[in-house]
Amino acid sequence: MESISVFDIFKIGVGPSSSHTMGPWRAAQRFVRALRDRSGLERVESIRVELFGSLAKTGKGHGTDIAILLGLQGEDPESIDPAAIHPKVAAIREERALLLGGERKIAFEPTADIVFNRDVSLPFHPNGLTFTARFSGREEFESTYFSVGGGFVVEENADTSSCTFVAPPFPVQTAADLLAHCRDNGLSVAELALRNELTWRSENDIRDGLRRIWRTMKECVYRGCATGGTLPGGLSVVRRAAAMNRHLLGGHAYGDTSTWMETIRRRGAAYDEVCRWVSCFALAVNEENAAFGRVVTAPTNGAAGVIPAVMMYHACFRAPGEAFADDFLFTAGVIGSIFKQGATLSAAMGGCQAEIGVSSAMAAAGLTHCLGGTVEQVLMAAEIAMEHHLGLTCDPVGGLVQVPCIERNAMGAQKAITAAYLALESDPANAKVSLDAVVQSMWQTALDMNTKYKETSEGGLALQIPVSVAEC
Repeated sequence: MESISVFDIFKIGVGPSSSHTMGPWRAAQRFVRALRDRSGLERVESIRVELFGSLAKTGKGHGTDIAILLGLQGEDPESIDPAAIHPKVAAIREERALLLGGERKIAFEPTADIVFNRDVSLPFHPNGLTFTARFSGREEFESTYFSVGGGFVVEENADTSSCTFVAPPFPVQTAADLLAHCRDNGLSVAELALRNELTWRSENDIRDGLRRIWRTMKECVYRGCATGGTLPGGLSVVRRAAAMNRHLLGGHAYGDTSTWMETIRRRGAAYDEVCRWVSCFALAVNEENAAFGRVVTAPTNGAAGVIPAVMMYHACFRAPGEAFADDFLFTAGVIGSIFKQGATLSAAMGGCQAEIGVSSAMAAAGLTHCLGGTVEQVLMAAEIAMEHHLGLTCDPVGGLVQVPCIERNAMGAQKAITAAYLALESDPANAKVSLDAVVQSMWQTALDMNTKYKETSEGGLALQIPVSVAEC
């Protein structure tokens, strides 16, 4: 199996969903590249996109159609100005045309050329989408892609015979692999992760990339704590983080992210205040995510608030400064890769345990390492966090990543912190459940879970609020 980089687990992009927004966006970009490589874009006369399974059922609420339009037009989720997303999409819809790959203008009617096949699911994965291009001369070219969670995209029947995979020095597919490598070589999880990352890029590039990820996370929390109003989509969900921020700061002024964090530190660390701040941080990120803001998949967009909230907890209340961030992200990234390889990061495959559960396990591991935990305690913390998310369903009301998704990030962050302290106060030799056992349990639970609880908005809380109030 191809090794997974920390930069595969943490990706900068926009909300609201890594599987339903980021993945389809990347798939559209890949299709445009395939067209360009095949015969150029000048012969393309029309494009049709079909969505299947979960992508069709909750795609409207998750912005899948928006992502596809922007991807076909050559925009990139990492660099696009979030404020430009809706104006660009509005222009495409009004003109009934898009600039394919930023080069060729073709007619495109979104309501007719993006088809939501709600009753059809492709066999490989619930998140399937097929692009069909028609050329002059009526020749057609078709490709099917699957958005498999966390922004990862797989092409159906892709030819990988010419691909070259470079193995890192310490390949990790399971927690047992990780523990053995760390013990045999006297490495922490973060140190092992760095050694592996050096296979693909220089240390300077690695450090620069991690700093950019952490900076993007902090900026997202800051924006979310400064932005009020109501979230888009029709549910009229009121943003809460900004009001919580004002209340907790008690009127204290600040000018930027750094002074804001310093103001929080000076306010003190009473238990109830810390708990409220952790929730505030998590809500802030996922309110930004729901509003198509800039976020970091960690390891998904629906769970993007858990890890930033726990990192902000450490930065504001445990160890002020930036030095911890690289090790936190290294450690969390390795744990995320174990879940991806042994189970899934896709709510459409595994329910919300695959998103909030995995992010909570990653955050617990990262925090445990930064608080001085051993490798064994790091793995124990990840296991504890996931153990208490097993069976968590994905039932977004109206197909929107808002209810109950935003609050679940706050709960996942709190559980991660609790799991870290439980592990730090425990002897892992006495643990009854290993991380690998809980990964296997999660995957078996995913297989057993009824499809209606896997990001379809056809079960759970999604049935308790009329769908007509949302754009679904």
